[in-house]
Amino acid sequence: METGNPTIRPGEPAESRFHRGTNQSGMRDANERVVLSLVRRHGSLAKTDIARMTGLSAQTVSVIMRELEKEGLFIRQEPVRGKIGQPSIPMALNPDGAYFLGLKIGRRSAELVLIDFLGKVRASRQMSYRYPAPRETVEFVTGGLADIRAGLTAAQDKRIAGLGIAMPFELWNWADTAGAPREIMDAWRHRDIRAEIQAECSFPVYLQNDATSACGAELVFGQTGALRDFIYFYIGAFAGGGVVLNGSLYSGQSGNAGALGSMPVPGPAGKPTQLIDVASIAILEQALNAKGKETSQLWSSPEDWGDLGEELDDWIEGAASALAYGIVSASSVIDFEAAIIDGWMPASVRERLVAATQAAIGKVDVEGLHIPSVREGTVGIHARALGGASLPLSERFLISANALSSKGP
Repeated sequence: METGNPTIRPGEPAESRFHRGTNQSGMRDANERVVLSLVRRHGSLAKTDIARMTGLSAQTVSVIMRELEKEGLFIRQEPVRGKIGQPSIPMALNPDGAYFLGLKIGRRSAELVLIDFLGKVRASRQMSYRYPAPRETVEFVTGGLADIRAGLTAAQDKRIAGLGIAMPFELWNWADTAGAPREIMDAWRHRDIRAEIQAECSFPVYLQNDATSACGAELVFGQTGALRDFIYFYIGAFAGGGVVLNGSLYSGQSGNAGALGSMPVPGPAGKPTQLIDVASIAILEQALNAKGKETSQLWSSPEDWGDLGEELDDWIEGAASALAYGIVSASSVIDFEAAIIDGWMPASVRERLVAATQAAIGKVDVEGLHIPSVREGTVGIHARALGGASLPLSERFLISANALSSKGP
């Protein structure tokens, strides 16, 4: 029987084993996911291409593609004429075939986005705050959902496939660091935010750690190319990140793998501290506050922080040094191909941070190690919200993470 991950056949490219489907009856849903995932990766594909990549019969592929087109998930492209035979008709994802909602609940802001089948943001709402309070957050979500859905037609609204929530786990433990009242943050301990939002929605609601979600957004929507193993840093109010191994998010047995904010790095006077205490935007905010400078733009205007002066320069230098040590340390455990840095910051600041990190690595003793290339993330400020939206997308329409991670033919 052909499964989603069979052994390699003689003469068969290794990567093709990850896309192989099954011709047995009753398995069309799995095969549809294979087809959808391949078309998503390549942009558009013809029936013959998919049959070659998957090992499915041309007839099986034809049935699947006709059904997906009938359901509005596929749209036909211009015919491609060859030298002989009938022209092939590539199929592409229909941007309006499905919609997904993503909610980011951060320590300093919340964001709600609606994306289409291609991952393009169609609508978004944002709220900044000093700290997240459960009641106000739920009110923001319910109001934002009503507002966004009011802008859709009835047909579009029916195509919302789900909502994914990206938020820090055990948010109540960050009360002191966030400067929030203990009693308000403790209220999160007794709230099931997923269940509360699910009660307001007719579609399924999912939940995932915010930094892991950002890493997932880079994996699903980003331009990672053929990367299969990378470490990912997301610099928000607090620094965090995730790990991708073999093209899949790796969360470990406890779900806490990739807790990069807790990585030990050199601190003041040579004493160890954690990455979160050096590279977080909250540290930059503290430095600006100490000089009496305005900081609201850090959270309300992530596309443009304006001129922050030497405080920004100092923060980039310190954050880059900490990130450099984190990358080098991680490289002693896993042979990563790349280290990706993204965050809630203007693209120009991200570019400076990556360049400074590359320079800082050059000052570290890396003998005996293979150091990954350090590059900018490609999703940007919406990474956590988009990561939330990727949860229903992956759950409803894509093949398993391991299969999706393989290199295309």
